[in-house]
Formats: sequence, structure tokens, C-alpha cells
Amino acid sequence: MIKEKLSGIFIFVSFVLTLFSYFFKNDFLIIASLFAWISFAFIFSTLKDKKILLILMFLSLISYLICLYNDFKIDYIKLFTVNQYLLTLLIGVVFLRLIATPKKEKNIVFPRGKNSFIKTYLGVHLFGSVINLSSLILVADKMYKKGALTNAQIVLLTRSFASDAYWSPFFVSFAAAMTYAPNLNTSIIVSNGLILAIFAFIITYIDVCKNKEFDIENFYGYPLSLENLYLPVLLATFVLVTNHFYPNTKVIILVSTYSILMVFFILPFKTTLNEARKSIKKHILYELPKMKSELSLFLVAGVFGVLIGSILIGLNLSLPFKVFDWQIASILLLIFIFLAFVGVHPIITIAIIGDYLSGVNHTLLALTFLMAWSTTVSTSPFSGLNMTIVARYDFSSSKIFTLNLSYAFKMYIICTICLFLLSNYLKL
Repeated sequence: MIKEKLSGIFIFVSFVLTLFSYFFKNDFLIIASLFAWISFAFIFSTLKDKKILLILMFLSLISYLICLYNDFKIDYIKLFTVNQYLLTLLIGVVFLRLIATPKKEKNIVFPRGKNSFIKTYLGVHLFGSVINLSSLILVADKMYKKGALTNAQIVLLTRSFASDAYWSPFFVSFAAAMTYAPNLNTSIIVSNGLILAIFAFIITYIDVCKNKEFDIENFYGYPLSLENLYLPVLLATFVLVTNHFYPNTKVIILVSTYSILMVFFILPFKTTLNEARKSIKKHILYELPKMKSELSLFLVAGVFGVLIGSILIGLNLSLPFKVFDWQIASILLLIFIFLAFVGVHPIITIAIIGDYLSGVNHTLLALTFLMAWSTTVSTSPFSGLNMTIVARYDFSSSKIFTLNLSYAFKMYIICTICLFLLSNYLKL
């Protein structure tokens, strides 16, 4: 218990030092990363499933020895800090939970049918675009109190949440894309991602309306009121306005900074100054350590990815294609999907090929990353989203896979068309 509390403190210190290093003294980034790694050391023994991590650590060791034997250049600073900004975003978003919980609604009978489905879908999607998985758990808990989750509810929860990854700058997938494709065009990415999210909703709505198994007329959800959605709108406004005047500032940093500032300014008004202080302290000591799975995976995958990149660069291997266009991107997307279905997390695949593809068009590459993340997280039995649903709501992972498999195929077709149009727009 003491170790977990210390890990929470170190995670928070890492977060603060990362922001400090970005705005004031860049040399502090390695120190910020050091605190993240110390936290990882504290919580490693408490992790339930270490299989993937141990495999990555073993492969990292082998890759490191290969680099040493062949005298391949290793960027040691990058080795330990490559995913630091990504972690910072995740920490900032987790803090938003302190101010993002909707007011308790008493004795309200929510509507059934298509209207309830649409409102619940949009609520989970918009709310989730900022506070991530917390939005899904918030709504799913309310529905689960009334009975076991239905197939229609599972489809809504998985797809509405996962489609955030197509476009939301507040999502970890976006941070990963910006980490490994930093020269992307943010406005193009967000606009294309929003279009994909709209198609995801249309496909889902048609699916539940056409298939009688979903019994859409008797569907009941938990629609979030517009009053509860002020946070996504407010945060997005701050980020977009600042990015307009300071376009060179990383969006990841803006989201992280405004997240913590909003918590410090809004929480005392929602409670009291003393209660706010207690809530923040409790959050650091007890909630931040719960990030241990994501923290561990991002740190270790980052090391493995940099080492693999060093080997590929050291071998001076040329890309197996002349131009990274929509055809190559669609093949890459298919590989991502297949790997995710057999248990390889998208962050691992992105980390492995990120450096190797650093010379291609970053906008097309980043969109491919986001497509892969969003399309697979709703379907793969190994995604954090679906494992959470299985563990928390006693639902079959194989059933989630079968419910969303056709959706993944349809979205792959839509994504391929989107890649084709973007590739032509970029004249690739």
C-alpha cells in the first residue's frame, strides 16, 4: 500500500516536471521521466498480468544487445522519454474526473427507444472525448444497476467510446499519433476523425435499428444532459484558442496544462477549498496508482520501439515502398487490426514502426494510427476497454468480438476510402 501511494506521488511529480520542462527548461524532461520509471519500479510487483510486459522487456534486452554488438547508435534520452508527453496527457485527463462527475439525478425516468439510444450514445461519446474511460463506466454503472447489460447497450458503449479515438485531441491515441508523427496537420486530422466518428454512429444506428435482436424500441440508456457536457466544450475551447495564437505549442501539453488548471480552479467552487485539497490529495495517493497498467505498457513499449528503430536505422534498410500513399496506409491499417485481434496493443505496433516511418507524410501516418486504435479498441478482446467491460459487468469477451466484428469490417472500408481521399488531397 505504501509503495502504491509513493508511486502516485512520483507520477504526479513526473507530470509537474514534464510541464515545467516544456515551458521553462527542457533538460528537466529526463528527470520527469526518471520519476515515472521509479513509479513503475514501485508498482511492477502489483501488476496482475505481466506477460506482455515481460515479453517486451526481454525483447528490449535482446534488441539492446544487438545494438551494442553492431555499434548501432542509441538515443538514450529518447529511449526513456519517448512516451513522456503521452503519459502526461493521460495523467491530466485522469485528474478531470474530480470535476467531471455529473450531478446526481433523482427520480428521473429516462426515455426508452431510439431517442434514448441517440442521446446516450452522444453523451458517452462527447463526455468520453475528454475524460476517456470514466464516461463509459459512469453510464454503464447506471445501466447495470437495472440489470445485466444487453447486446444493444454493449454495442453503444464500445462503439461510442472507441470512436472518440478517431478525432479527440484529449485521447491517448491522439497523443501517441503526435508522439510518433509530430509533423501532422492537426486540423486535417481532427476534421477527418470527426467525419469517421459520424460514420461510426450512422453504421451503429443502422445496425441496431435493422437487427431485431437489439430490440431498439425497448432500449433504455442514461442520457447525459447538456449541463453535464460543459467540461468538454470548455476544455476544447481553451485548447483551440490557445493553439490558434500559439500554433507551435504541442496540443498534448495544452490539454494536460488546462486539465490540471481547471481542476485547481473549478473544484474549490464545486465543494470548498479544504474539501478540494483533500480530494486532490486522495486522487494522487489512490487514483493515480490505478494507472499502473497504462503507465507500465507505455514506458516499456516506448523503450522497445526506440531500440527496434535503432536497429532498423542501423541496418540502413530502405522502406519497402517508394511513396506512403493510401494503398500502403490501408495495408498498414489491416496489419494493425490483425495484430490487435491477436493481442498486440496498438501502442506497441506504433512504437515499433514509428521511427522507421518517420520520413513519410506524418498527417496520413497519424490518421492511420488513429484509425487502427479506434477500430480495434471496440472489437479486440484484448483491448483495455473490452477487458474492463468483461471484468466489471460480467459480459463475454467473445460476444463483444462477434457483436462488433462486422462493424470493424465496415469501418475499415470507410477508413480506406478516407485514406484514399486524404492521400489525393495531399497529392501523395
